[in-house]
Amino acid sequence: MKQSSSSRSRLAARRGVTLIEMMMVAVLIGLTTAFIAPKIDVTTYRVNGAMQGIGTTLLAAQRLAITRQHDVIVLFDTKTNAIRVHDDSDNNGEINGTEHVVTTPLGETIVYGLGGAPTMTEAAGPITFTKIRGDFLSLTFHRDGSASEAGIVYLTSQRAVNQGELPRDARAIWVERATGQVSWYRYLPPNWKRGF
Repeated sequence: MKQSSSSRSRLAARRGVTLIEMMMVAVLIGLTTAFIAPKIDVTTYRVNGAMQGIGTTLLAAQRLAITRQHDVIVLFDTKTNAIRVHDDSDNNGEINGTEHVVTTPLGETIVYGLGGAPTMTEAAGPITFTKIRGDFLSLTFHRDGSASEAGIVYLTSQRAVNQGELPRDARAIWVERATGQVSWYRYLPPNWKRGF
């Protein structure tokens, strides 16, 4: 059965989307966004991102120590909320003019601290490492991949520090001494849970 040319043109015209249909879709997307967007907690994503960033930086520092066969020192800058990685090629524990240091900020509105959450161990403070290099608490990864000591770095949001009532914003990065293994934790009241 043959279609007439007028019915073919009507079918061809109907395949497109009209301006009114596109506007209706845009309005529906706008309304959905208006209802959902206020419920999204951006700070939670920022804290998780900072936890992943610090954990990845620690893993990279350990790998660098193994690859280069010399110490790599991680410095925790609590004043500017940053982490520094010092490629200590002469193993003397001091930053020389030829050695590379990379500074990475924790992220917007992220600080070292617990924000109302309890500590995972008896050791107190936002950073439980005890070695000090210059003005910073530090952790050294050796060429065999081990760490200078076991310890924890706690991260939270600035809002949790200000209010002291948001323990759910707390995250922790645990470093094992013998293996240099890095583990991530988040606080879900009443316990710390491993993973994201």
